[in-house]
Amino acid sequence: MSEQARRGRAVRWAVPVAAIAVVAGAIGAGPVIAAVQGDPVLPERTAEQLLASAAQASQAGLKPMSGTVMQTASLGLPGLPGVPEMGGSSPAALLAGSHELKVWYGGEDKVRFALPGRMSETDLIVNGDQVWLWQSDVNKATRVKAGNTEGAGGPGDGTGRAHEALPTATTPQQLAQKLLGQVGADTTVSVTSTEKVADRAAYQLVLAPKDPSSLVKEVKLALDGETFVPLRIQVYARSAAEPAFEVGFTSVTFSPPAAENFTFTPPAGAKVEETSIGELTEGHGAPQGERLKEGEEIKDKTKTVGRGWTTVAVIPASEMEKLTSAPQGEAPAGQDAGAITDALLQSAKPISGTWGSGKVIQTKLVSALLTDDGRLLVGAVTPEKLSEAAGQK
Repeated sequence: MSEQARRGRAVRWAVPVAAIAVVAGAIGAGPVIAAVQGDPVLPERTAEQLLASAAQASQAGLKPMSGTVMQTASLGLPGLPGVPEMGGSSPAALLAGSHELKVWYGGEDKVRFALPGRMSETDLIVNGDQVWLWQSDVNKATRVKAGNTEGAGGPGDGTGRAHEALPTATTPQQLAQKLLGQVGADTTVSVTSTEKVADRAAYQLVLAPKDPSSLVKEVKLALDGETFVPLRIQVYARSAAEPAFEVGFTSVTFSPPAAENFTFTPPAGAKVEETSIGELTEGHGAPQGERLKEGEEIKDKTKTVGRGWTTVAVIPASEMEKLTSAPQGEAPAGQDAGAITDALLQSAKPISGTWGSGKVIQTKLVSALLTDDGRLLVGAVTPEKLSEAAGQK
């Protein structure tokens, strides 16, 4: 493959893959979850006490509960083709619009997610060793086999990674675990006790990066005043007064869900398939072991520059081919990835430094730099910070 062709494929696929990963898994919405201010109803607690209580609650595990989560992203991206304004289970759906998620949690082996669409619904049901993915739009039910799931969270149980089948099934608890794990000397922490989220009194931790090269102004994390379970996360960019990313409960009940929420029988006439969790989350274009091996190799060779809020991930040119190569007809980031990349590249600007030259894309919270020598750098930092990182070979 020629160098020009290789770089063309890198631009087409790797940029959306990395951008989606950063937004979905790191710090990554106009607000739709109203914060109802009221008189303080909770005992005063210091930030240190709240952080300790949140950590203790996380270690104890989530209590049985059910609720509705709303996620909204307003990252300042151009219009993205193929991404619905409401709903959708593609990873690209994390980049724009509002998305509702219904959650039932009865324990580690009893979980259900439901993603309503305009005229459809996608459900993921985990009940012991039974895992089903139901897609009403295509009238298909997929049963996830219990075997061949090494690394899924338990020996052959197939449930630990089941949520990966729905990339947009993101809850405040999942993001809070990552955020709280990053709190350190580079973060200013403050607290208020006058919030109400999903009609529950809540404490609010405000986490603010000290480094001005971070695109994040602050993160507001609302913790339930009784259980200390995260109820809402709002991420504010330095360039905007409203949240650039928000995920939180609009309703929540801390009681065991009814057993019928975790039972599923394919409707009459539905297409029924069977697969493994690896095949379901990695795709069918290559053997599961090969895909997992390549993913681990890319992860091992991807280096990071900086720390905390200003961490930059650097994918070397030698690994870009693995990200961009795929069997004919298969798109690593989904069928809409190419169109999304084309839309993103329209806003790309040339940039250069002692390291060479390239193109940079900046949103409210994430910047991505594709260098002419084939490297990809991504972080929640300014383009100048990416350029600085590009010079550290």
